[in-house]
Amino acid sequence: MWTNFLLALIPIVWLIFALAIIKMPAAKACVIGLLLTIILAIFAFKLPLIDTLTGTLEGALMGIWPIVYVIVAALFTYNVSNESGGIKIIQDVLSSITTDQRILVLIIAWGFGGFLEAIAGFGTAVAIPAGILIAFGIEPIKASVICLIANTTPTAFGAIGLPVITLSDVTGLPVNHLSFIVTLQLALLIIIIPFILVGLTDGSFKALKGVFWITLLSGVAFALPQISVAKLVGPELPAIVGVICCIAVTVVMAKMMNKKQDAATAEPEVKHHTAGEFLRASSPFILVFFFVILASSLFPGLHQMLAKVTTAFPVYTGSGAELFKINWLSSPGTLILIATIIGGFIQKMSFAHMMQILWQTIKGIWKTAITICSIVALAKVMGYAGMTAALATALVKVMGPVYPIIAPLIGALGTFITGSDTSANVLFGNLQLSAAKDLAVNKYWLVGSNMVGATAGKMISPQSIAVASAAIGQEGSEATILKQVMKWCLLYLVVICLMLYAMGFIAGFL
Repeated sequence: MWTNFLLALIPIVWLIFALAIIKMPAAKACVIGLLLTIILAIFAFKLPLIDTLTGTLEGALMGIWPIVYVIVAALFTYNVSNESGGIKIIQDVLSSITTDQRILVLIIAWGFGGFLEAIAGFGTAVAIPAGILIAFGIEPIKASVICLIANTTPTAFGAIGLPVITLSDVTGLPVNHLSFIVTLQLALLIIIIPFILVGLTDGSFKALKGVFWITLLSGVAFALPQISVAKLVGPELPAIVGVICCIAVTVVMAKMMNKKQDAATAEPEVKHHTAGEFLRASSPFILVFFFVILASSLFPGLHQMLAKVTTAFPVYTGSGAELFKINWLSSPGTLILIATIIGGFIQKMSFAHMMQILWQTIKGIWKTAITICSIVALAKVMGYAGMTAALATALVKVMGPVYPIIAPLIGALGTFITGSDTSANVLFGNLQLSAAKDLAVNKYWLVGSNMVGATAGKMISPQSIAVASAAIGQEGSEATILKQVMKWCLLYLVVICLMLYAMGFIAGFL
């Protein structure tokens, strides 16, 4: 067991060493990591050569569809809106609400980013808000770090509740009660994170002076509705309702603060726009919202009709193989592309001009594409070879009765490797359930801990870091971004491990 544990640890240690210590470009580091994983899978874990190679191919294809596809679509939306002048109008309108960068971060990275995660996921919550923050004068690396930290807790119910729904399917636990438990576990984190975002914006927690209450309510307005909706409705709507309440409360309080500031001091003149101008400028984002909502499981008839337009074919040759599916119409990438093209027409851009922008967008992220395809392929091979399970099993074995305190680390490990909360739940959901039964503790609490831990791993996943570097137009900055976000991830993990253990102990779950 320990030999397998140490061998399985090699690709992860390599990625941390290469990205954070020697600052190797992410594309190169991830390709080397993939080659190490392939060698270990074949020679140490005895995965047949053909299964290893087809598992690698499946991972690379999953990197392209839907992940790179969604990133291209999200960046295309921003680039079209920027070229048309729409971003400038949105910037002016937001500036009329507030010119305070701290509050803008709450509205854009926390609120709008959380909304994008709730309806689409797959990197949109980092790619689009980061570009908008840069337009407001926030330094690119700082903007990417802020968006990565903001894109943690919302991921639990991202893509219309997909991670929690998947966790329920894998473990067989009733989805509504599991969703409710996860929202309780996340509540304090949701309240804390806005304070971190504000502190990062100005470089210290002194930045909270004057915005403490709006920061507090920005978290509370997200957390409490999310708990209520999970309890009463289920997993599809908690993040959507929570983030809409959060944005509404934050904007109202910002306007109230702005009026007080206007009365006290002369604010810089902000250009005003009509409602029609704002709607035209925002049309790609508004259409993204409606298209993704309409295509989601909230509208089962349309969702099923779009889902039928699917190409499925075998790739992986090993046991438990499933067909690789390309959902042409229901993919968030397709919906975002269509919304953006229609929005571009509304903004009076020609189709030829938009296609030029799309081609430039595709050309600009080739290194990111290599990084993502490599890391997803690495994750697939580790899973098929039993390397991921070897890591988790050893941790359960060595910790024994105190395992619940490190249960979130398992979820974080899964997301770090795969870049996906959903995949982390597929990998480790049943392991957490088995541990709960062996230790005679509450199975909902321990399985939920996997979901909460998975949100932590999201911010340092090489896949997420690659998305962030592409979003700010600074491919090659992955090591710098990782170094800055790593300390917050470690703090996040310490907090959730201690907090969930204490809460579970007090509630009698552990």
